Amino acid sequence: MNTIQLVWKNISKQTGSTVLSILLTAFGVAILCVLSITSDSFEKQLENNSKHIDLVIGAKGSPLQLILSSVYHIDNPTGNIPLVEAEKIQHNPLVKLAVPVSLGDNYKGHRIVGTDTSFLTLYETKVERGKLFQKDFDVVIGTDVARKQNLKIGDQIHSSHGLSKDGHSHDEHPFTIVGILKHNDNITDNLILTSLASVWDVHGIAHTDDHQTTLTPKEIEAKEDLEETRDAYLHHHGEIVDEEHDHTHETPQEGEVIVKSIGADMIQSSGLEITALLVQYQSPAAIAILPRYIAQNTQMQAASPAMESTRLFSLLGVGIDSLKILAYIIMAIAGLSVFISLYTALKQRKYDLAVMRTLGASKLKLFSLVILEGLVITVIGGFIGLIIAHIVLYYISLQTSQSADFISAFKLNPSELVFILLACLIGIFSALIPAIKAYKTTISHILSNN
Repeated sequence: MNTIQLVWKNISKQTGSTVLSILLTAFGVAILCVLSITSDSFEKQLENNSKHIDLVIGAKGSPLQLILSSVYHIDNPTGNIPLVEAEKIQHNPLVKLAVPVSLGDNYKGHRIVGTDTSFLTLYETKVERGKLFQKDFDVVIGTDVARKQNLKIGDQIHSSHGLSKDGHSHDEHPFTIVGILKHNDNITDNLILTSLASVWDVHGIAHTDDHQTTLTPKEIEAKEDLEETRDAYLHHHGEIVDEEHDHTHETPQEGEVIVKSIGADMIQSSGLEITALLVQYQSPAAIAILPRYIAQNTQMQAASPAMESTRLFSLLGVGIDSLKILAYIIMAIAGLSVFISLYTALKQRKYDLAVMRTLGASKLKLFSLVILEGLVITVIGGFIGLIIAHIVLYYISLQTSQSADFISAFKLNPSELVFILLACLIGIFSALIPAIKAYKTTISHILSNN
């Protein structure tokens, strides 16, 4: 009988205590694994989704809810803001880029976002296949949307009202998929993008595409100034190279990403609203000025994604730290269980160990045999814990909305090796004292007592 067979035979004799030790180790590893992967994925998504957004402007309410709904797409919006008010913010010289976002519908849990092409600039992405939406009811989808729903360019989809997939279906307004974004490892992978006008049309909100006929002379002058500022910025950043660019009605070429400012779309029209405005600052001075200006001079609120994300993570961090402490306590109890099991078994096996010594087994072999028994118990528990953790992660991913699906349940994480190593160390330390006792086995003393 080789060493492994001998170890397995010994631990199988103590079925009750061995199973208890394995389960305790498994629960401890599972809790640590779930908390680690979930918090890491969550923190990574918070950073990826908000790193280019300095400020979010929306309807008054909870600032955290505004950030969660408009940046991370995991909550309901606080309400809508008038388009004309949002346009005034875009005129502010402290604003570098302002991207309108209009929410209201979804397709099988994936949120449909009404916006303009500056949304792609904000997230530094582009269309990988097909083209950008150029007319009403054209949509561009994220890579995860295409993969999960098995969609391709040319397919038509019907949106559901609200942010739940069980909402009323807008069968009379099908969307046509004209492009698929490149994979960005952020929220854009799970979104469906279309024009603002498409969102208004679906909900029967009257608007006009002939913007010039609705503007006053003062507004026309302001719009022209805005377009000049916009084009100067885009030329400076090399995003428009056509010197003869026509500011009125240029038709984009297929596959070309045309970046335009919110001003090209956000033209005053009575009753038109959007959900939020995603803002990039022109300079650091805007950090202190713009939020206060909005709070004092408008009926809207301004929220900083960085501040709200930090506050959210600090709140979650208390719970995560508490659960981690609980997991470590469970692991410690598992180690104590292994120790008691091996120590008790050693007393019952001391005659067997003495016989092994008489048959030629060295003290080191007895020492390593007991260490290996503790190691096997905790390693088995560690791997069972990883399996339990991934099942739990899969269940969590099923419970989250499609737009907020950021947990890869069946993807191995490097931290899992750390947890297996931790389980091994607990097994070794738990078996250390029984192993030393086995090492010091005195053949004559034990056999004389029997």
